[in-house]
Formats: sequence, C-alpha cells, structure tokens
Amino acid sequence: MKASIAMALASTAAILMTSPLWADGRPPKIPMEDFFRLPTKTAYRLSPDGKRYSFLQPWKNRLNIHVAPVGGEAKRITSSTERDIRAYTWVNDDMLVYLQDKGGDENYHVYSLSTDGTDVRDLTPFEGVRAGLLDDLEDDDTHVLIEMNRRDPRFFDVYKVNILSGEMEMVAENPGTVGGWMTDHRGRIRIAYAMEGLKRTILYRDDEEDPFRPIFSTDFTDSVIPAGFTGDDEKLYVMSNLDRNTTALYLFDPKSGNFEDMIYQRDDVDLSGIIWSRARKKLLGVSYYTDKRQRHFFDEETERLFDRLKKRFPDYSVGISSMSKDERKTIIAVASDRMPGKLYYHDLDKPEEFELVADLYPWIDEKQMAPMKPISYETEDGLTIQGYLTLPVGLPEKGLPVVVNPHGGPEVRDTWGYNPEVQFLANRGVAVLQVNYRVSTGYGKKFWMAGFKQWGRKQQDDITAGVNWLIDRGIADPDRIAIYGASYGGYATLMGLIRNPDLYRCGIDYVGVANLFTLLESIPPYWELARQKMYETIGHPEKDAELFKEISPVFHADEIKAPLFIAQGANDPRVKKAESDQMVEAMKKRGVTVQYMVKGDEGHGFHNQENRFDFYRAMEKFLTEHLELE
Repeated sequence: MKASIAMALASTAAILMTSPLWADGRPPKIPMEDFFRLPTKTAYRLSPDGKRYSFLQPWKNRLNIHVAPVGGEAKRITSSTERDIRAYTWVNDDMLVYLQDKGGDENYHVYSLSTDGTDVRDLTPFEGVRAGLLDDLEDDDTHVLIEMNRRDPRFFDVYKVNILSGEMEMVAENPGTVGGWMTDHRGRIRIAYAMEGLKRTILYRDDEEDPFRPIFSTDFTDSVIPAGFTGDDEKLYVMSNLDRNTTALYLFDPKSGNFEDMIYQRDDVDLSGIIWSRARKKLLGVSYYTDKRQRHFFDEETERLFDRLKKRFPDYSVGISSMSKDERKTIIAVASDRMPGKLYYHDLDKPEEFELVADLYPWIDEKQMAPMKPISYETEDGLTIQGYLTLPVGLPEKGLPVVVNPHGGPEVRDTWGYNPEVQFLANRGVAVLQVNYRVSTGYGKKFWMAGFKQWGRKQQDDITAGVNWLIDRGIADPDRIAIYGASYGGYATLMGLIRNPDLYRCGIDYVGVANLFTLLESIPPYWELARQKMYETIGHPEKDAELFKEISPVFHADEIKAPLFIAQGANDPRVKKAESDQMVEAMKKRGVTVQYMVKGDEGHGFHNQENRFDFYRAMEKFLTEHLELE
C-alpha cells in the first residue's frame, strides 16, 4: 500500500471535550432494541391543500398510515399486521395510495383508500405481479399511472388506473426493451428508456397519440439519462457522462436529438439529481454527494430558504421531505450522523415558526453516538478509495476491535448519515469501517468501470487495503477484526474469509451471494433487460466459467477458517435462499457447523421488527464471543 494517506478524523480527546463525561469516559451500553425498533412516527406527507398530514406510526409492531389535521389529533387508517406499509402518497385531499408486499417477495400491490380509512381497494389484485407508482397525476384527482408486469413478468407496461373504481387502461405497452418510462408535467408518457443488450436508447414522442421514435443511443457505459422536462414540456434536462468522466446536467432538445447547454458540472463526483418546483415549473438546483450531500442552486428564493434552514439547524443535514401543492407548507427533515431524524412542520409564510411533529427516535441521545468521519487511502494500482470510519466514543484510537462493513449493490455507495448498525457496533466498543470500493457509483465513470469483472478480486483488494490501513495506523487490533455485510456485502464477507483467512477473526453474511452461476440463473424476470450488462460488469457464466469458479465462495469453502454466521430470508427474490443453503451445505461437508438463521416471512433483508431483533441479538452474541468484546 502506498504511504500517502489522507484522513479527516476528529480525535477522541476533542470528542470528549464536547461530550458529557460518563463514569468510565464511555457512554452507557444502550439496549440493542433501541437501535432497531420502529420509529415513533415517520414518513410525513402533506395533503395537497396543506391542511392535513399523514405519517407512518407503529400499530401492533407494524408501520401503518395515520392522518391528522395540522396541529390536530391523528386517526389510524390502515390495519396491517403482517408487513409494514412500505411507501405511500396522497392522490388528492381525500385519498391516498400505498404499496405493500407479502413476506418480502417484493411483488408489491398498489392500494387506494380514503382518509377516513374506508374504501380500501387493491388496485393491482394479481398474484405474482410486481406493481409500482409511476405518476400520481397531480392535476387529476381520480387517476394514477401504475407500472406493472402483469402481461409479461419480464417487462413493465403502464396503466392508467381509477382509484375510486379500480378500472384500468393500458396506456403504454412495453415492446420488450423498455427499462423505464417518464411523463411530462401533464402526466403524458413522452419518454421511454430502452435497454437492448449493451445499447441504451432514449425513445421520444411529441404526444401520447404518436409512436415512440429513437432520438439518442449510447453504449451502457455512457449514460444519457432524462431527468425531467422543462416547464413548457418542450425540452429535456439530462444527466450525462458522454465524453467526460462524471455526469453533468445538460439541456437537450428531443426534437433534434442534440445537446444544447451544459447547465452544471463537477469534475470530482457525479451529479445525483435535480431539484424541481412543480408549482413554478422551474429548475431550482442540483444535488450531489462528496463526503456529504451537497446542493447547488439556480434559484435565489430556494437558496435563501436553505440558507435560513441551515442557520436554524446548524451542524445538521436539512431537507424538505414534503410540500403542499402550492409549495408554501412544508415538512422539514433534520438529521446528522449522530441524530437519526426530526421532522418539523414549517409554513414558509411564517419563516420564524417551526413545529416539531416527530422525533423519530427520541430514545437515541446524539451525545452518546459516534461521529462518522470521511477517510481516503490509495491502492497499489493508484486508485483513491473513499469511505467512512466510525470510532467508539470514549476509547483510545488504538488497538480497537473492528467490523468491516462493505456495502451491498455493489453499484451504489455508502453516504454520510445516521446508521443504526454502525452506531450499535460503536456503542459496543467496536470501530466500523465502510469502504466505497471500485465499482461504487458517484465517483465517475472511470472508477465505476475499474470494478468491471472484479467481484472477489480488486474490489476485495480495496476492502483489504482499508483494513491494512487501519492496522498500519494502529487503530485496529489485528487479532480482533470481523467482516459483515448484506447482499453484495455478504458476498464480500465470504470472499474476505476465503482470500484473507488470517485477517478476519469471524464473518457475518446477511442475504449474500455464494455462487455466481446460480445467482445469474435465478435473477428475477424483471431484471432480464439488464442481463447483458451484468455479463459485462460481473462476468459471463459460460465465457467466464473459470473466473466464476475462482470468485464464487461456494467452491472455496475449504479455505474458510474463521467462524461464520449466515442470515437469510426464505422469500428473497434477488439472492435466493439457495445461495445461503449452498454455502451452509459446503461448510457442513467439511464438518464445520455454520450458525444459520432463516426467516420464513422475510425477503432480501429482515423488515419485521421481531426478526430484526433476533438477527441483531444473534450478531451481538456472535461478535462478543469472537471479538472478545466486553
């Protein structure tokens, strides 16, 4: 590893100067359940007229929708006892729609209901079908646009659905290539994003009566992604990294197929989205992530609002999570790496007034939580790896037990903010390392592509380099290092134990991949359009058969020496239970017993509160034993 290392890390001494002094200099041990139980309230949404808000609140240990007049008493309007309500929104001032699956199968149904809890209707009452909300049709009080793979499980068509009667009409039929649809500001489907092998094509039409026609094509490594129409519905804002490394925002003419103006760019990171005003039909700004979320504004009024919010809530991340249709009534979200979140009702016409409507986790004392600090280091082949290090409060920064926590995806990235898993481990005296290894998104095209066909290889090396960096600095106790991750992170856990058997004391694989051959054989049908891209980024099971044998943990179970704990949801549609079963069986053939937890009512991760408790209780016991925690 190269010697040049950059790190932004506050010293423990500085932390203690601003924190209360506990009996032994450390915060008290917080019950595990406090980190993983349901919030008091969450997901506040304002009605279009701004007179009421809705929110999710636990009832019988499941998140259900409640509705209240602003400042008034709330009423529960759903009665779910098997699964949390996953997402919902208002359609008009008296009706909402929500999404819910069964047992974690991710085949979401879309339901509508009145604000008094009556007229509940399953708008997509079809077994084995996955549905989602494409557009709530802001100016249409009785219809929504729903995407659904009812006709063919591989492809999503678009239906206009009456929320009162349930009547539906297909308004866009997928020709078998479309991976995404986009509406204009009048709710008309004007853009389709086609995926044909490795080719990506934007399809456009002037009106819903017209046929779609291709207006721009690229290879999948060059992104040209529509982000929204201009206010007059004539031109497009697109995010693109064409002929550059990072994505920038452009104005694009769909009639000519030409890029016009570059609106905003950064050379260090990709842009992540636009900030748009529905009421004013105006582009307000863009967002992006460096070590934290950042915004750049084009609108002075919006910039003044966020400046005011930052002054009102210094040292916190602030955002607007919901607005009334006229964008004058708002719900302000306030959070940090040590504070999981508070929500305030704020009327923009009363700039000094903020009403606290929800402290999501009031039992979490941010003074007892650990700061999440950005770090960076260089790899042997010259890449700069970004990540985060969270150190337990009140302990010296030397010789600490460590949990390395690679993120899932893998084509996503870790970001700064409150993470209950990280804070739980830090409270137990453990340092947590999170690494945005190559192929993580947000750092530009070159960094992403450097991870192609590097599962278990250079991506794993990036994680290992981070561990060695901690050891070299004396932060980590080299004899007390564990690795834990979910999904791809579970895969990285297994490969870490295989490739570095003397580095890790133990590992926890949560819904992780064990066999690349069977993973690609069993992907959900609606991922089929991405198959060729997966062959390029992960590998081809026939052309790269030797590679797959090399990087599939199930074929190297004999190299694992450390204790292993595996957790799996029986209904997981992404990483099937067979992945974990194979790994457990391979270990058994060696005469090694693997601690194996399976939940029959879960999918890709445990969402029901009692199952989360079981998992983290077992995790704590496992780590306490093998990392010799106090």
